[in-house]
Amino acid sequence: MASRAAQAQSFTPASAPDRPLAEIAQSRGFTYGCAVTAQLIAEEPQFAALVAQEAGILVPEYEAKFESLQPEAGRFDFAKLDALLSWAEHFRKPLRGHALVWHNSLPAWVPPVLAESRARAQGVMEAHFDRVLTHTRARIRDWDVVNEPVANPPGSDVPEPAGNSGDLRSTPWLRALGPDYIPMALRAARQRDATLRLTLNDYGVEADSPSAEEKRRRLLRLLRSLRDRNVPLDAVGIQAHLQMREAFNPAIFARFVRDIRALDLQVLITEMDVREVRPPVGDFVARDASVALRSHAFASAAFEGGARTLLTWGISDRWSWLHREQAVALDPGDVHRGLPYDWELNRKQMWRALARAFLGQGVG
Repeated sequence: MASRAAQAQSFTPASAPDRPLAEIAQSRGFTYGCAVTAQLIAEEPQFAALVAQEAGILVPEYEAKFESLQPEAGRFDFAKLDALLSWAEHFRKPLRGHALVWHNSLPAWVPPVLAESRARAQGVMEAHFDRVLTHTRARIRDWDVVNEPVANPPGSDVPEPAGNSGDLRSTPWLRALGPDYIPMALRAARQRDATLRLTLNDYGVEADSPSAEEKRRRLLRLLRSLRDRNVPLDAVGIQAHLQMREAFNPAIFARFVRDIRALDLQVLITEMDVREVRPPVGDFVARDASVALRSHAFASAAFEGGARTLLTWGISDRWSWLHREQAVALDPGDVHRGLPYDWELNRKQMWRALARAFLGQGVG
């Protein structure tokens, strides 16, 4: 086996075409995109230019979540989402919707209202769908209808609260509506838009670990249950917030993607980035080589299994949530190098690793 240093030579500038990732991906029938925010598009011209150059599809980090769209009961605010949509349309880039039903990013008024009664909770869901899907119908053709419904097994970074049992995460929606909240949401979305791609999105299924294996089993049980009940569903999103401290087995992950595809469901990689183990500051070449190897292994396994779309959660380390969020950030003075471009907006080995994965090329 080649050494890690030798393998890294595959991800030098000469190892991939000097074309945008979206163009490289499209040449092989894949789609590459990234997450964006309205604020960055408006205030950071370098970010906007980079996204316009590299991405073929976009997803809003915040602007389509419940809290942003309906901050007060019955008062909807589409200004930021509309700004993103207009920018995306100018550059002829589709924008995914993220996310209609989620336990996070709920405004303060929602949980107590959901707790009033089942009928009240269903009414809140359907009223939100009515307004949002009507407003975005001509412009967004793929929504994460249900986000992160599967419970985290023991051993996960964020285990379920004590006393919670079953495959589903304990959320205000589950407590108000029971397990039927998922088919209820998917059917409501289909009723409002017969040709919308309905996606169920989740995380924590990528690693070669007991907790990830259990979460894969739980997600597959949920998907098979939905299929058995003829619940409308078109795609599964796998977030892919990868962590270098976790082992990864390409064969296991490719088989998991094939298992989902066998249910006649598309598979999207929706939020990919790489979180490093706390490394020594400054050893960028070695760090970037490790991140690139993991990115190539993961993307190649996803594509082998049948995924055709990959989005990263951002485009450059400079604007990544991995340094904005204290819970996942590195020590002061250092940032995760987990996106295709670095802080200075240079293409990294990760960019070239993704390019080679899209092209079906190995590491050497």
